[in-house]
Amino acid sequence: MKILIATDAWRPQVNGVVRTLNSLARAAAKLGVEIEFLSPDGFWTLPVPTYPGLRLAVPGRKRIAERIEAAQPDAIHIATEGPIGHAARSYCIKNGRPFTTSYTTRFPEYISARSPIPQQWIYNVLRRFHAAATVTMVATPSLTAELSERGFGHLGMWTRGVDVDLFRPDRAIDLDFPRPIFMTVGRVAVEKNLPAFLSLDLPGTKVIIGAGPQEAELKRRYAGAKFLGQLDNGILAAHLAAADVFVFPSLTDTFGIVQLEALASGVPVAAFPVTGPKDVIGDNPIGVLHEDLRTACMQALWISREACRDFALHYSWENSARQFIAHAHKVAVGAVREAEAANTSTATAHDPAEQTLVPGCNTRVTHEHSV
Repeated sequence: MKILIATDAWRPQVNGVVRTLNSLARAAAKLGVEIEFLSPDGFWTLPVPTYPGLRLAVPGRKRIAERIEAAQPDAIHIATEGPIGHAARSYCIKNGRPFTTSYTTRFPEYISARSPIPQQWIYNVLRRFHAAATVTMVATPSLTAELSERGFGHLGMWTRGVDVDLFRPDRAIDLDFPRPIFMTVGRVAVEKNLPAFLSLDLPGTKVIIGAGPQEAELKRRYAGAKFLGQLDNGILAAHLAAADVFVFPSLTDTFGIVQLEALASGVPVAAFPVTGPKDVIGDNPIGVLHEDLRTACMQALWISREACRDFALHYSWENSARQFIAHAHKVAVGAVREAEAANTSTATAHDPAEQTLVPGCNTRVTHEHSV
């Protein structure tokens, strides 16, 4: 099967969506599934207001149609709700092609943090966008429940994974900072709630890895913290493994892959009890979730690094890819034709106990496939 993923988020951006899509493609290839991307590459782009380092493509719908038809995919997945995502959605609807989507970014919270637009207005737009999808993939049970309460339908689970060969404890380097080292990694932007971490009275050193529009402001306000800028791959892994506690102050992430990367590095997590940390950490003895982030940070110092690593070993990108492929199969061209043929041949002698099909999918509904 060949799957085309339409995404507005792409390299050189460094974020959870881009890392997820690249890891998904590598894992899917090992399972015999080819993933191709309809990305901003080749399109004119514009800087995002209030975030000049982030650019959005401005695609023409004719060019989008040409690229989709040139790819000849068996299934189409729309990963983001930006201009490319909307153009791909319009193509699918116009041509009667079923497609899947994923809810990966809390745009209502991100936009309302930068403008006076009410969150509910944006949720209404997003609900309409995803309503046309056969399946909208969501990373965690708590986010699934939240979106369901907001009227989103056809939700399916698509968890995340971690590269345990890249992120591991033995990569740690000596940062030569006073310990304990409390570290966070991600965009230095308002939606990441970094002042909640930087303002804490903590011993040792606070370290921020990442870049973004709030970087200069936070450097001025919190001169005692160490801002190391954007680090990638092995360099990031080496720094992450050197931390004593990974601090995740965000209140808006849908998952937070970097939590798994910290755990794979043997570093416990301190976070607020919100969506993302609740699903990754939960009640497991690998981190501390507390409304008082300082309390979480201090208590996390006592957590076993071995327990963190052992927990992360259970998360694989292959399992994540299997979930994604199962959802994509529901809209694959071959699967739709098989389902139509099956429905035609059984129209006069249908036995619900023998043949329960998901519309557009040749897979019987069982507890294994229900997510």
